[in-house]
Amino acid sequence: MTKDAPTPKRKDAEKANKVNSITAAASKDGRKRDRESMKAARLASRAAFMRGEESALPLRDRGPVKRFVRNYIDSRRSIGEYFLPVVAAVLVLSVIHNKFVSLIAILFMYVAMLYTVISGFVMTRKIRKAVAERFPGESTKGVGMYGWLRSTQMRKMRAPAPQVQIGDDI
Repeated sequence: MTKDAPTPKRKDAEKANKVNSITAAASKDGRKRDRESMKAARLASRAAFMRGEESALPLRDRGPVKRFVRNYIDSRRSIGEYFLPVVAAVLVLSVIHNKFVSLIAILFMYVAMLYTVISGFVMTRKIRKAVAERFPGESTKGVGMYGWLRSTQMRKMRAPAPQVQIGDDI
């Protein structure tokens, strides 16, 4: 095996390493600044998304129709937003070794699930009708399901955050 250049002297190698360590430290500081600026940009983007700013929303949430659907859902209470706590209560009650309590808990969960599905079906029809009235010429495709899925999320966990209070007219 042949070498193209002679082995560098120790002082030359140490000098080269010292220069590399200085540039590495500078690039490490640069990476840290970049990481911090990217984190700040992500936080600002997330805050804009939660405020409902149109430019920060994904395509599926953009537009006046989707904003109307979000406000329509957020101005009302629905059984769907309480379904997850109901399931958690059923889980706790099912641990009790009493067949009657477990049976009642499971029946309550199924009744809540059935009521959620039926109310969701009715809600999607109302949403599509309201969108057709408010925005003539706009497609109502997918807005009912969009609203129903939003109505099944607990209010505090909805993204973007609700812009209207419960009971507000929209």
